[in-house]
Amino acid sequence: MIPAHWAAQGVGVSLTGNLVQDIRQLFAFHFMLNAFRAGTVVAVTAGLLGWFMVLRAQSFAGHTLAVAGFPGAAGATLVGVSPAWGFFVFCGAGAAVIAAVPRARAGTQGAGFSEESAAIGTVQALALGLGFLFVSLYHGFLNGINALLFGTFLGITDAQVGVLVAVAAVIVAALAIGGRQLLFASVDPDVAAARGVPVTALGVAFLLLLGFAAAEASQITGSLLVFALLVVPAATAQRVTARPAASIALSVGIAVAVTWLGLAAAYYSPYPIGFFVTTFGFSLFALAQIATRRTSIRRLEGRLGASIRRLEGRLGAWRRRT
Repeated sequence: MIPAHWAAQGVGVSLTGNLVQDIRQLFAFHFMLNAFRAGTVVAVTAGLLGWFMVLRAQSFAGHTLAVAGFPGAAGATLVGVSPAWGFFVFCGAGAAVIAAVPRARAGTQGAGFSEESAAIGTVQALALGLGFLFVSLYHGFLNGINALLFGTFLGITDAQVGVLVAVAAVIVAALAIGGRQLLFASVDPDVAAARGVPVTALGVAFLLLLGFAAAEASQITGSLLVFALLVVPAATAQRVTARPAASIALSVGIAVAVTWLGLAAAYYSPYPIGFFVTTFGFSLFALAQIATRRTSIRRLEGRLGASIRRLEGRLGAWRRRT
């Protein structure tokens, strides 16, 4: 059962100063157990699909699909059904519309690139317009709309966890079957197509899976901040290592870690979980940027030093001969 004063005022509980007691308190209520279960499922799918999204340079599409969940959830709330239905319907519809536009090749800036960007931007603008319309027509408790935008861990039911697990199972199974081909098509689509890989079909299927993942994550982080869970762990992992298997595993690990930390921080504060997930994720990304840059500088210094030593050796040999 959710404490009434939390649901009414949106405030958390206080830390006791005893680490063991504070951790135990996180799991004292059934709704928090469901929040951690749902958050873990969402983080795994976001980490997996987000990694491919960043690799395929489709972050703009992912952001648009995240925004599409807002009018879906607001419209579902307006008509009196579960917001989860709105998330999945609108995110799936947005993915279908974007998939219908031929995708420009990575690095191009011509007509294909413009057409794709224009279509994605149009979907995003329409989603925002519909969202604000549904909000203006909604006359209920405004905090419910805030939860749709910025996330909440309150009121996650066993049924919702079951739906999230089912959707995640479909996504993981699809990636297990077509992940290698999707990786090939993402890295070098021309060669993949020449070898018989269905590049276009894989792109459409990926966008649909990405839409469902965005719908999943929106129920935890909210529509406006779901993009952080999709892109930040993946971008951080790809910054740390270029090996696909290690990078994917690290992306999932970071997504799970920031989700757990976000849930714990939101439990003990009056602020939405989406803020904490975004902040923790950005902090890890910044640390990865600093660490990899220092490593790159040390490698460059080492190479320059080796080159200088070789040049000095050759110069010394030339002087001895002369």
